Amino acid sequence: MNEYKHLTKQGLWDNNPALVQLLGLCPLLAVTASVTNALGLGLATLFVLVGSNITVSLVREFVPSEIRIPVFVMVIATFVTIIQLLMNAYVFQLYQSLGIFIPLIVTNCAIIGRAEAYASKNPWQRAAFDGLAMGAGFALVLVVLGAMREIIGNGTLFNGAELLLGDWAAQLRIELFTVNYPLLLAILPPGAFIGMGFIIALKNKIDSVRSARAEKKTVTRARVTA
Repeated sequence: MNEYKHLTKQGLWDNNPALVQLLGLCPLLAVTASVTNALGLGLATLFVLVGSNITVSLVREFVPSEIRIPVFVMVIATFVTIIQLLMNAYVFQLYQSLGIFIPLIVTNCAIIGRAEAYASKNPWQRAAFDGLAMGAGFALVLVVLGAMREIIGNGTLFNGAELLLGDWAAQLRIELFTVNYPLLLAILPPGAFIGMGFIIALKNKIDSVRSARAEKKTVTRARVTA
């Protein structure tokens, strides 16, 4: 398996920052009440992760090891400021909806963790791909959890997509069933904890089934000859 396939597998499944490393759970649990919010925060995190990984890789030869963490944080804060200003300018309503959790991307342990563990030790091309894979894996979990909570809580999917994608996206809204009152347990943070628990349990179950199948394939019969 080449390096890029390995990075893809690690980011999307084997070492997913949300499902396996359990990093960045605070914004993940707080803003995933809808798919739109989840996708907005996921794309913002993806942008910051790729940009900071590239920059950290490019400056790694010039940064003394003693001050590398403050430098990494400064780099991450720069990209967070960029995405914050862009969202303020182009998707203002979504920017208001996500609120404090956009600047809090600076404190996302998944981002500083990848800068320290991978980007600071590898060339920029691999660091960029690592950021892309890890960011995509994180965003995917956000969207799945957001979809679960939105469907169970409001009976809709892609409600408010026009806040992120423009007016044309209003037609993406799907009403799966009508609810007279939203199910608050799904919309509020306790629902996020429960939903996240089910997603992690499903991943662990899939891994155990795959592991059991792999073990069966490797079993060889002992052949006895006279």
